[in-house]
Amino acid sequence: MDMFKKLKLSQTTAADIEWEMTPDLAFCTFSAKGLRDALTNTDERVCYFFIDNYGDEPKLYLMERGTRYVNILAEVKAPLTMMNDCIIDHGCTLSTKDNFPVNSTLRAWLLNEVIEQENSPFLIPAVEEEPEKENLGETLPPIGKTGFNGDKVHLPAEQSTLGDGQIELLVTQWNFYDAKLNPQGTFDNALADTGDQFTVTDERTGLIWQWAGLDLCSIRKMTGDIEQLNKEGFAGYHDWRMPTVEEAMSLMEPVQNTKGLYLHPCFSKEQPFIFVAARRKPTGYWFVDYKQGKIYWSSGTVPGGFCRLCRNVG
Repeated sequence: MDMFKKLKLSQTTAADIEWEMTPDLAFCTFSAKGLRDALTNTDERVCYFFIDNYGDEPKLYLMERGTRYVNILAEVKAPLTMMNDCIIDHGCTLSTKDNFPVNSTLRAWLLNEVIEQENSPFLIPAVEEEPEKENLGETLPPIGKTGFNGDKVHLPAEQSTLGDGQIELLVTQWNFYDAKLNPQGTFDNALADTGDQFTVTDERTGLIWQWAGLDLCSIRKMTGDIEQLNKEGFAGYHDWRMPTVEEAMSLMEPVQNTKGLYLHPCFSKEQPFIFVAARRKPTGYWFVDYKQGKIYWSSGTVPGGFCRLCRNVG
């Protein structure tokens, strides 16, 4: 396709379009493939268009996705009325904050005006940015110097099973930010550099967090990895665990940081969506997605995710 001449693709990217794909579906698809192949087949990548309606008005992007790789290749300056019609075709209102696959009208327009055009004026390749330097101590005060002098907030710390309505209730109850459920929410932390180069302490919730985390894997393997990490005594402790929904959501920031996550920049960008200690009722697992700023669930047949562990102070 002539469109790909303008874009930098990996050699393993299939030069075709997955028309029904969206970011959420791509996550499930590639998590399943990665887990099924024991994470050895990490080269396969596909491209797809989707409408991002999380901003003031919808935008159309071309995304390249793989098991451990996700990248926006370009923005497409499609007619606004056409994107609005696509959102409505999916049974949603224009104020619905979500991602949408393109409809048949947009697909026909893309084929004629973008994909087969060698120099389409509507295709704006993404600018390749310098990789963000990961840091910790440079961005946080030491313990006792955060300025926090209020009462501690004790978040639920036990594993739970929660239905959709309960999730929406707890998000609003604690005023957590969620792009769909509570876009006006905010939860103020008091983050401090623990001083060990591995962890961050939140003086408001009394939690110590990994500043990085554990790699992409299944829920079963994640449980084993946590047991091994505790056996070894990561950062000097043996009681690390998955966070609850409330604990993981307490880190959600209402504005994206320079790493593209709704998270304080002291945390690593390598764990964009994480497991939490919560099952979904009637079925599935809950995840917290710092990339899109929301909580979501995935079927138990594709439980692929990262994890950022926590423990209670003292």
